[in-house]
Amino acid sequence: MKISSDFDGGNIAVVEAKNPDAIRLNINKDNASDFYQWFYYRVDGVQGRTLNMALENAGAAAYVGGWENYSACASYDNETWFRVPTQYEDGSLNILHTPSHETVWYAYFAPYPMARHQALIKKYAETEGVEHSVLGKTLDGQNLDLLHIPGGPKTIWVDARQHPGESMAQWWMEGFLGRLTNKDDPAAMALREKASFYIVPNMNPDGTSRGNLRTNGAGANLNREWGIATMDRSPEVKLVMDKMDETGVNLSLDVHGDEALPYNFIAGGEGVPGFTERDQNLLDKFQAEYEKATPAFQRKVGYGVTAPGKANLTMATNYTAHRFRALSATLEMPFKDDANHPDADFGWSAERSAQLGYDVIPAMLAVVDEL
Repeated sequence: MKISSDFDGGNIAVVEAKNPDAIRLNINKDNASDFYQWFYYRVDGVQGRTLNMALENAGAAAYVGGWENYSACASYDNETWFRVPTQYEDGSLNILHTPSHETVWYAYFAPYPMARHQALIKKYAETEGVEHSVLGKTLDGQNLDLLHIPGGPKTIWVDARQHPGESMAQWWMEGFLGRLTNKDDPAAMALREKASFYIVPNMNPDGTSRGNLRTNGAGANLNREWGIATMDRSPEVKLVMDKMDETGVNLSLDVHGDEALPYNFIAGGEGVPGFTERDQNLLDKFQAEYEKATPAFQRKVGYGVTAPGKANLTMATNYTAHRFRALSATLEMPFKDDANHPDADFGWSAERSAQLGYDVIPAMLAVVDEL
């Protein structure tokens, strides 16, 4: 038996692995940070052997509530991910599984590695009507990719994966981009007649490669860097901010995952200074239309609304709502499952994330004329 994580996005530390039924593991911290929760590792030589894997430091992870009613993801081919029995007890996350193959991968959620990101960028760079550019370099020297889809006069920005461990956000992007570029889709084509798009499929390539939950190559939480970003600490945000100043923003959607809540929901910019009744009505309409487009989205459960004028303006949604007077929203998806529509085998999954991205188009179309 061998356990490894020395690959793109991998994260695990082996404490002891002499016996398959008593494997002791730890999750590594994000670099230059105390955040940790993302894990992704491979186990070889275990076909038919009962594995009991204890992630012993889970009790001090960033979001301990994320372990409640959570089931880990497993895959035999690094493509199809299913859920396996998982228990959280006395600060340890215990994954119990008897693999039917010699090699098996385990992860916090279905990974979206940089190799798949590169393939996504290549596909859309070669798609008619899409313009690809590199905004600049990350601290680790990776490209920060931007996809621009010219169209109507309104400007819509969509970004994903400020927090690299929230891989469902980039799966969402696959569904969103697939529909937005489908010339046979009347809703997508109608939307493109009214708006131009600037899309950053992965805001945090360095954190993705390093296997981080929340931070970049400098240990910065990118969603606390807006308005204060520098090229030395958070170039990813600085580059996007500068481009936004160049293009303007009418609608901004920042795509994330939430560790604890088993629902898909939106957090808006209600707490920014000067938030008006018109702003609230537009945000409410966008959410209502998203809910109408898919049963996977709901409005009953989410974060509490920030008091007027008390919003943290270093967060992307609040920054863009305040700086550009834009309709701005953060979309959150679960690491666990959609409690309203549970799937015991797969939970909330890569495929369901992509479908939620596909389904946002009618909601954007419904509000675009009012932006």
